[in-house]
Amino acid sequence: MNTLFTDTHPKMEALQIQVIQRMSASKKMGILNGLNETVRTLALSGIKQRHPNATPAQTHRMLAELMLGEELARKVYDHAK
Repeated sequence: MNTLFTDTHPKMEALQIQVIQRMSASKKMGILNGLNETVRTLALSGIKQRHPNATPAQTHRMLAELMLGEELARKVYDHAK
């Protein structure tokens, strides 16, 4: 078996893979949801640090542009106006 991560011992990596394979789909989705929420929180924090005077609406729009891309965010937000 090829290792995926150079910083993890191959036996430990194999164990991690076994544990993940045994998880239910709902458990995996729960973990994924938590990771997505963490990324969103970190991105929003970075936006607020770079734009401390932005309104909540402005920070939400900047987050949408970051996550959706400028073109899609423009389509969504311009349509909502």
